Amino acid sequence: MPPAAKPPAGLSGELPVLIAGPTASGKSALALELAARNGGIVINADALQVYADWRLLTARPSPAEEARAPHALYGHVPGDRAYSVGLWLRELAPLLEGDRQPIIVGGTGLYFSALTEGLAAIPPISRQVREAARARLAEAGAGALLAELDPATRARIDPCNPRRVQRAWEVLRETGRGLAAWQAETPPPLLPLSRAQPLLLEAGREWLNARIARRFEKMLESGLLEEARANRPGWSPQRPSAKAIGAAELMAFLDGRASLAETRAAVITATRQYAKRQRSWFRRRMSRWRPVAAG
Repeated sequence: MPPAAKPPAGLSGELPVLIAGPTASGKSALALELAARNGGIVINADALQVYADWRLLTARPSPAEEARAPHALYGHVPGDRAYSVGLWLRELAPLLEGDRQPIIVGGTGLYFSALTEGLAAIPPISRQVREAARARLAEAGAGALLAELDPATRARIDPCNPRRVQRAWEVLRETGRGLAAWQAETPPPLLPLSRAQPLLLEAGREWLNARIARRFEKMLESGLLEEARANRPGWSPQRPSAKAIGAAELMAFLDGRASLAETRAAVITATRQYAKRQRSWFRRRMSRWRPVAAG
């Protein structure tokens, strides 16, 4: 697909550029154009594009795109290894000090908020607590976990995001303190907004929905089913990379539990729902970012 947005006027070629936006809005194309123009480096800020096993499904830059400009923090983590925003910040820090202009791009709002607002020093979650959270979620649903959170955390968390609810429940169970209390002690950010050029791609629902559908067709044409077959051995929904939207649906197709038409419809619907959640998050949390029309 062609780039969805043109670089806005007035951008410095030195200060880091942050590009956020919903899936399929053209973020990567815009980042690549800026990096190629200014000799910058494209740095991933997407929690699933860090994994090695789903290049097509997570819409990671292609080898041809990576050849046009340096890229970092893409596909460097095995799919069975846990990865966190804290690890991402540690890997990002030296890239901010390099000679190339950082162009940080992605759709994971938590990564950007941790980068520009700071990240609370919450202790690691034990395996026992994580397994207890998964079991509770499977048994009673996210609403039950949400009801068990402390009032301060419950008031500020996104109740429509089961992963965030689960994370808050784990923190409370592990530490005895609510996530809101930990966040109140957040240290200074690695990159305040005042030292960056934050851009937020804004896309209309119908325009974005059409692009999501076209992108999935292009994924299929580019070998998505072959990528899924390569991931089938050892597949488990518990793998961190299994959270990639469409991964479970593709495995259902390979197992004969769904037709290709049913799989296509399910993946497109799930992606559209994810984009809706992203747009809602960005509206709440990124009012200080410079809006850029995606199309």
